[in-house]
Amino acid sequence: MPLWAVLVWLAVWQLIAWWVDAPILLVSPLTALKRLLELAFEAVFWRAVAFSVGRILLGFLLSALLGAVLAAAAYRFRRVRELLMPLVAAVKAVPVASFVILVLWVSSRNLSVVISLLIGFPVIYANVLAGLDSTDPRLIEMARVFRVPFRRQLSTVYLSQVAPFLRSGLSLAIGLCWKSGVAAEVIGIPSGSIGEKLYKAKIYLETPDLFCWTVVVVVLSIGCEKLLGLMMDVLERRAFGCWKR
Repeated sequence: MPLWAVLVWLAVWQLIAWWVDAPILLVSPLTALKRLLELAFEAVFWRAVAFSVGRILLGFLLSALLGAVLAAAAYRFRRVRELLMPLVAAVKAVPVASFVILVLWVSSRNLSVVISLLIGFPVIYANVLAGLDSTDPRLIEMARVFRVPFRRQLSTVYLSQVAPFLRSGLSLAIGLCWKSGVAAEVIGIPSGSIGEKLYKAKIYLETPDLFCWTVVVVVLSIGCEKLLGLMMDVLERRAFGCWKR
């Protein structure tokens, strides 16, 4: 992400804040940064960050595992694909708020795990399945003719074809998991979460806190996405490197 683009948008934010001239509606970037630095020295801030990061990432990991496994099953068995079609379409179409209401029987402390799982699953499932469907059948046939071990086929044939689709799906899913997970926390209001802090900031008209926690969510989401990209690079190099050796 170019630094100059970030600075331009921060300048736009500052100009709009000056024009509105109503801190209760819109605070300046400097005010938000000042409040963020104040919160950074409070233990409750880091506990809220740890609470939300742990649960949202857990939901994301579960969605990745479930999406990849079911996509592989749908690729192998046509009946499984047909069975999952209505479910995936429904999960993609139902709003996050409806999901939250439907699963409120879950403990509010774990609500963001369930919502992140539900929102991330169809994205990863669809991308992995698309990658498997795009696998060149001639490569598969060649591997079978030369009796290439299945483990070698996974890395040389399937993984090489699916990797770009999986990377795209994971990158999109982790952003959606953060948005939906925090939204679930705002509705369920689990104690000690980022969503609770956002809700209280809205209720008590603490606009600097509202913008501060919003910035925290954006930074965490982008940070997780960048870290995920680095991990994917390492895994791909190791997988393809083992095959070359």
